[in-house]
Amino acid sequence: MFEKELAQLEHKHLLRRPKAIDSYEGPRVTIAGESYVLMCSNDYLGLASHPSVVKAASAAMGRYGFGAGASRLVSGTSALHRELEDRIAQFKGTESAILFNSGYAANTGIIPALAGEGDVILSDSLNHASIIDGCRLSRARVAVYRHKDMVHLEDLLRKSRAAARRLIITDGVFSMDGDVAPLPDLVLLAGKHDAMLMVDDAHATGVMGRKGRGTAEHFGLEGRVHIQMGTLGKALGSFGAFAAGSRDIIDILMNRARSLIFSTALPPAVCAASIAALAIVEQEPQRRDALWKNHERLSAGLRSIGISIGSSETPIIPLVIGDSDKALRAGTRLFNDGIYAAAIRPPTVAENTSRIRMTLMATHSGEDIDAVIAALGAKKREVFFP
Repeated sequence: MFEKELAQLEHKHLLRRPKAIDSYEGPRVTIAGESYVLMCSNDYLGLASHPSVVKAASAAMGRYGFGAGASRLVSGTSALHRELEDRIAQFKGTESAILFNSGYAANTGIIPALAGEGDVILSDSLNHASIIDGCRLSRARVAVYRHKDMVHLEDLLRKSRAAARRLIITDGVFSMDGDVAPLPDLVLLAGKHDAMLMVDDAHATGVMGRKGRGTAEHFGLEGRVHIQMGTLGKALGSFGAFAAGSRDIIDILMNRARSLIFSTALPPAVCAASIAALAIVEQEPQRRDALWKNHERLSAGLRSIGISIGSSETPIIPLVIGDSDKALRAGTRLFNDGIYAAAIRPPTVAENTSRIRMTLMATHSGEDIDAVIAALGAKKREVFFP
């Protein structure tokens, strides 16, 4: 039925075939019996396999079983769901918080609950696909501003004065380029034009800020962002997502967010794992320090061999190649050298910007990073100009 479409994808070098990982040891994985340095995981702090996280999940399964059994508004809410929401609110410095089953479910639930017909959403041009789809579902008018262009955003705000409600949405850390949103300017414009501000902190939670609380803490703007979305499946090493904000916003989400209302709740064991992970983020700042040291080691090493990291400011480091076929071949050559760093191609990124997107972990050793630099240095012309 779909043979033609699949053949077209393969012809354009856009057909996906994910690799199966046999075992997860943190910064290294086993695939088909061979060990590889993992350079494409979002487990930034290495918490997915942390003994405390695993132990907390196991203990919760012994008490609650695994599945939640129903949606949150029926019988799916356990004491662990509420405990985790309270911990998230405390961590983010907000009045309240609410859980979602994934970052995608969060954005496609939050945005239509906060904006609808007669409203205007102002969205950064490089926002994540889940934000784009949430905007489409909302039926609000969507005005896309050029990436991090505050002059363009303010012009769109001026032109949308007649809207019933205006919602500015941005990624905190942009997932494909690793750059950071200009949050101080966004807060200023939101206040000046009486707009709400939503920040998707999926790649910033646990990573950015002195205590890992995200981009608001990083810029000293806690309490100035109306709603923060974050995920539990990246730096926290667990699964699921959340929204944090004022009590009335969270109450609206509980009653209007369709992705929450019509989904079975997260398993209680997942909540227990996330609670344990939050404690580690707060109690072990040395993990975050190690992550940033690894970021500097890899960034400096790549620059020393003449490889650009673009506009990256975070542990997400894009090596833009351009053509999707060349990016695939680059990924294969690195894989043959024991480095697993997947090629990122359209529609995840724009045409002619295919890349190897490397992500660092606190648990990468110096030897791991040096191996990546050596592999790229030895094959620089072959990898980037095949």
